[in-house]
Amino acid sequence: MGLMIHKPEHVAGSAAPAILIGLFVAFGGVLFGYDTGTIGGILAMPYWRNEFSTGYTNLKDNKPDVSPSQSSEIVSLLSAGTFFGALTAAPTADILGRRMGMIASTGVFTIGVILQTAATAIPLFVAGRFFAGFGVGLISAIIPLYQSETAPKWIRGAIVGCYQLAITIGLLIAAIVDNATKNRNDTGSYRIPIAVQFAWAIIMVVGMLILPETPRYFIKAGKNAKAAKALSRLRRLDVDHPALIEELAEIQANHEYELSLGKSTYIECFKGTVGKRLMTGCFLQSLQQLTGVNFIFYYGTSFFSNSGINNSFIITVITNVVNVCSTFPGLYLVEKWGRRPLLLFGAVGMFICQFIIASVNTALPDAQAANKVLIAFVCFYIYFFASSWGPVAWVVTGELFPLKSRAKCLSMTTASNWLLNWAIAYSTPYLVNGGEGNANLQGKVFFVWGSFCLICAFFVWGLIYETKGLSLEQVDELYGKCSKAWQSKGFRPTLSFAEVQDIRGSVGGARHASLADIEADVGRKKSVAQVENGGMAGEKTSYEV
Repeated sequence: MGLMIHKPEHVAGSAAPAILIGLFVAFGGVLFGYDTGTIGGILAMPYWRNEFSTGYTNLKDNKPDVSPSQSSEIVSLLSAGTFFGALTAAPTADILGRRMGMIASTGVFTIGVILQTAATAIPLFVAGRFFAGFGVGLISAIIPLYQSETAPKWIRGAIVGCYQLAITIGLLIAAIVDNATKNRNDTGSYRIPIAVQFAWAIIMVVGMLILPETPRYFIKAGKNAKAAKALSRLRRLDVDHPALIEELAEIQANHEYELSLGKSTYIECFKGTVGKRLMTGCFLQSLQQLTGVNFIFYYGTSFFSNSGINNSFIITVITNVVNVCSTFPGLYLVEKWGRRPLLLFGAVGMFICQFIIASVNTALPDAQAANKVLIAFVCFYIYFFASSWGPVAWVVTGELFPLKSRAKCLSMTTASNWLLNWAIAYSTPYLVNGGEGNANLQGKVFFVWGSFCLICAFFVWGLIYETKGLSLEQVDELYGKCSKAWQSKGFRPTLSFAEVQDIRGSVGGARHASLADIEADVGRKKSVAQVENGGMAGEKTSYEV
């Protein structure tokens, strides 16, 4: 099998344009990661706490601060915006296109950054958080969509996984900038970290003005000539090259087959195998959040500080460095191991780390050793997450759905991610902190996250199909012919949707037949053709003798 990931020998053209385009589009993850990462540090900045306090005093240090309810509102409003933004991504991507949809999303995000930068009180700050979140929600659904529709199948997982890598880089940059400005005694302490996001927005917009639209979007819009030109640019092949014509014909035939089964409506997204895939994607994205990773990146600085750890800002930078570095093995293993094994590996590893943290913290709540265990196993936990559930959740949801409903289903799976993100961001201060009405779990909260990690392992085994090495059209065949996820590893595609189109046109009732029935018809048609060709060859041989 070899250690390296190589382009298959039989694949024509060059993969370089599609890979480079997919990697650039992943840059949108920096917007996502940086925006979510800055808030943890900003909430702990002395100047920001004094500036935005409405009279509440933090009992830990007896200094002005925002109350737990205000803290949860500030953090969670971004997630609320992202939830609605993700749901809006489907009509945006289908009407404006994938490319223009990302440009419009960045515009909305920029409005939110402007409001946050200008704010000197909580109301305008949270309004800016909502609009920035709305833009991030749009971007977070459209980027995996664009990447999946342009990437070659043999390296699609690594390319889409780079979106998560960009998120981790954004989180790391946010931690570094927060650490650099935290001690400023002026508005620059929080305005500089927020205003840096203008640079990310400019880079994103300029790049998207240059890049092509996806060929699959053009097929969906009925613009076949433009689809051929876009695919030609991505594969570096002439528009009349046989390999390009074949790939385009397969995309179009698959789209026509899916449309024959039902219209592209939201109701259709909940029916048949598409409904099963939608449920899988929504649970996958929800469980990604329930592993507790954003507890570390939203509240890590405050949590480490309240746990008695000095230099909590530095610890946050370290955890972010671990997050970035650990994503690289995931980008390699997603193509070598596959989706199912890597997700199972990550779930079991996270479960073990979380329960060790919670058990030691419960047994030795005030011991220095407990703090060392907390830091060490948080880093181990981040390794398991960043190398598995971080990138692979985006990879799997990006390749699950048929073209007719891909934007709608991806928007709903991404919205599921953000809904749980919001719930965790809002509830965490009440779960972790002490005081009246709060659960005061402190380190015991890791028992909660660890339990969900165990659920993740069973979920992967029962519902995640292995899609490594399959084209987006072959994933449709997989779900049409394989009823159990644990049997999917042995699946090999045997059907061309161009052949399906021929059968549908020549056999009455094939429009409503299953893929297995249509494949049987294709096999019979080929057998008849072989017999006829053999008979003609026999007649010719007899005549010549």
